[in-house]
Amino acid sequence: MTEVEARHWLEEHFTVSRETEEKLEAFIAFLKREAESQNLISASTLDHIWDRHIVDSAQLLRFCPEGAQTWIDLGSGAGFPGLVVSLLSSHRVTLVESRGRRIEYLQRAIALLDLESQVTVAGMPLERVETAPYSVISARAFAPLDKLFDLAARFSTNKTLWLLPKGRNAAKEWEGVKSVWKGEFRIESSVTDAEAGILVGHLTGKDEKHTAAAAKRHQRR
Repeated sequence: MTEVEARHWLEEHFTVSRETEEKLEAFIAFLKREAESQNLISASTLDHIWDRHIVDSAQLLRFCPEGAQTWIDLGSGAGFPGLVVSLLSSHRVTLVESRGRRIEYLQRAIALLDLESQVTVAGMPLERVETAPYSVISARAFAPLDKLFDLAARFSTNKTLWLLPKGRNAAKEWEGVKSVWKGEFRIESSVTDAEAGILVGHLTGKDEKHTAAAAKRHQRR
């Protein structure tokens, strides 16, 4: 997908107002300036931001039910997908980021885009974020699936939608945790990379037998 194709895709799938388009342009310009002094995104993607980052983030909204919901984005980094989601929808978004320079960058981006009433930065490790239920959980290159579920399951209910871009290892990662974690997930193809997969679904919890065995091992220590 070229940059022109990426912009056309966005226009075809979302109602992108002139104001939103201007904010996306401002965000990209801000990101490029900041990328000169800190490693926000891969240098090889700086000339492909609409494709590799904007559309790659926006496509997650295709799987969400309509209506404003709470959304937690784990390891937000440069603001993908969280900031793009907030610009294209009414979701109330929490960005989780523990690195100091990234936290400050995200706070300035939120101010630039006038998103203070919609977006919150949880500037701390995920382990310290207060437990609360969220409607949507996203994580883009945050952690392997087993660790991700261990860290983030406490933010999930049976109704929480998980949206996890996992590249070409999506099927392998899900197969690798199915003996421990239970849920209903499907793999959707990414519009920006036909060989990349997005895990979409709901987590119901750990397998009871596995949980009981872990508890017994803990008691023996």
